[in-house]
Amino acid sequence: MPYRRLFAFLLTVFFLAPPVGATQDDARLPPSVAHALKAAGIPPSAVGIVVQEAGGAKSRLEVNARQALNPASLMKLLTTLAALETLGPAYTWRTEVLAAAVLGNGAPQDVLAGDLYLRGAGDPKLTYDRLWLLLRELRARGLREIRGDLVLDRNAFARAEHDPAAFDGKPMRPYNVGPDALLFNFATVHLTLVPQAGAVRVLAEPLPAGYEIVNRLRLVERPSCGEWREALEARIAPHQILLAGDFPLVCGEKRWHLAGLPNAILLYGSFVRLWQELGGQFAGQLKEGVVPAGAVPLAAAESPALGEIVRDINKYSNNVMAQQLYLSLGRKLGADGTPNASATPTAAEIAVRAWLAERKLDFPELVIDNGAGLSRRSRIAPISLARLLQAGWSGATMPEFVASLPIAASDGTTKKKFKGGSVAGQAHLKTGSLEGVRGIAGYLLDRAGRRQVVVFMVNHPKAGEAQPAFDALLEWLWHGAA
Repeated sequence: MPYRRLFAFLLTVFFLAPPVGATQDDARLPPSVAHALKAAGIPPSAVGIVVQEAGGAKSRLEVNARQALNPASLMKLLTTLAALETLGPAYTWRTEVLAAAVLGNGAPQDVLAGDLYLRGAGDPKLTYDRLWLLLRELRARGLREIRGDLVLDRNAFARAEHDPAAFDGKPMRPYNVGPDALLFNFATVHLTLVPQAGAVRVLAEPLPAGYEIVNRLRLVERPSCGEWREALEARIAPHQILLAGDFPLVCGEKRWHLAGLPNAILLYGSFVRLWQELGGQFAGQLKEGVVPAGAVPLAAAESPALGEIVRDINKYSNNVMAQQLYLSLGRKLGADGTPNASATPTAAEIAVRAWLAERKLDFPELVIDNGAGLSRRSRIAPISLARLLQAGWSGATMPEFVASLPIAASDGTTKKKFKGGSVAGQAHLKTGSLEGVRGIAGYLLDRAGRRQVVVFMVNHPKAGEAQPAFDALLEWLWHGAA
């Protein structure tokens, strides 16, 4: 080769080659995405991207596709799809009220002389209104007075210690609530803050019997509402929930979701208050135990179907509901039709991995941890998430799975994102967010009417600045990936 041609060839190789520290995958980034990442201070080595046509075998774009990354809440895609295909969209959880003693039994027929048992099966959505309906049914069936104690049977899940402060030192944030076979109202008190007559009125639901709100909130004049929660403080004391801080008048009414009360205490106190409001009599204590053999069912509450539960989990990224569902997979019905006695995280992981094997999905890098993604240990590669989404698209529960994902710029965790862009209303996308982690994964309908599978994950201290890069990728893809 003549020297002049050789020199030109070497120049071409030099200018077209990726920079030192980059890969050929990095060089394939769409210019708009590369620009957004650079502006955010996020290097291409910290991202993982896969784009495929739904139902297609080949990727249109791969960047660090096989790198194991922390997915944050994108892990919920695995938990919810495994549950839909394993348990079925119509699956429900049943919470039962039972008694060992016969009504009456020497007392009037509307009196229970012994204990009342409440047995949970892991219902992710046993809310305050559903407990009211359950107790109302109990009253309608003739029970008026309970002379024994309330015994909680929480043994559907193996008992494990849960430290709500362990993840980030914020034990009163609802996302840090741990799973419980008798999870009640997400172990959360919902406060409504109402500016009224120069003060902040607080409405609490549920407020368990024996507890009061100590309201030391101050109503203040501020030009904007801003991050109003950061200016408020809450503390749990014996029989009290103490609130303090400055609340801007300009905020209007706001909802403040507060965890911190032990789930069993919240359930017991709410039971007592509701039972008395319904005209029932009860003076017993809270106990924990196992429903005895031969106990008589008195009433039951059936949960919403799994198809509805996964919508709540994915659209609003509900961590404790995802953990409830994950553990429920560990109670999958055995050959004799009965569930395992007590579900464990190990049993849940075995069930998920068995489903993956059945679907011929091999994710060697996978670390599931708690099934919700609220973890520093969780790992999955972008290509594995893309294969999972392809499996969801081709499976029998595709309608339920896709409908569970937030609609871009319309609802769920994407309601305030992708506004004003071409993809608004055109994508179903799960989001993931932790300190140093951001991600999106789901389906986009491009302007040519083709459905695209898209995964974009970022693990970097500046991951919180990644939204413009997500926007750029989706716009590039919607316009035809030109």
